[in-house]
Amino acid sequence: MAEGTRVILAAQLNGHTFIDAFKFIWEDRSFVGQKVLEHLALSAVSVAIATVIALPLGVWLGHVHRGSFIAINGSNLLRALPSLAVISIFLPALGIGHGVVVIALVVLGAPLILTNSYVAVDGVDPDVVEAARGMGLTARQILLRVELPLALPLIFAGIRTAAVYVVATATLAGVVGGGSLGDIIFNQATYFLSGIVGAAMLVSALAFAAYFFFALLERLLTPRGLRHAGAERGHEEEAPVVFEAAAT
Repeated sequence: MAEGTRVILAAQLNGHTFIDAFKFIWEDRSFVGQKVLEHLALSAVSVAIATVIALPLGVWLGHVHRGSFIAINGSNLLRALPSLAVISIFLPALGIGHGVVVIALVVLGAPLILTNSYVAVDGVDPDVVEAARGMGLTARQILLRVELPLALPLIFAGIRTAAVYVVATATLAGVVGGGSLGDIIFNQATYFLSGIVGAAMLVSALAFAAYFFFALLERLLTPRGLRHAGAERGHEEEAPVVFEAAAT
């Protein structure tokens, strides 16, 4: 039955479908705009909570060079949990609504941030840290003035990837009455194929927007000298693949 449904939907997808999708977005722009705001709010809250939980833990573990099992293996274990399974676990206690979806999205995003934060700080050149220690900097000053600035690109890679995942997965809120664009995507009987395609395009646009927002934020927060150094290294050698391994 599922395969037959996919065949029917594929047969219905054509140029007119996308035109109708844009018409749906425009003609119902007030309703669609409300769902976009719900989607953004849900995603923003989830990414913020995941960052508050995972970022300090990952940075601290990387600074003390301990807890790699927690930072990497524990994160991989959490990432293996399907979001729908997490929703099912907490649904009896929290009921339908935003709360259970936020928990599922935090479980999705936090491991990426934790792993990248740990790898970023733990991977700072030991010679640089030793030189800073020789200049008389305290452990806290080394963390704030040396390790964090050098680790920012990889830390933001984790946050950026987590944000994209969260935005794309927030549509599950439509399954449990949590709002978002998922209300449209999971209700073909009401909004038809044009509504589903239109909402899916908006989710994709929001995911791209989240990616570029955090890329811009990374650029603004990275010291200018490090940006130039990173650009010069980019012309000389291939980009590191640590973030790809942490994000898959």
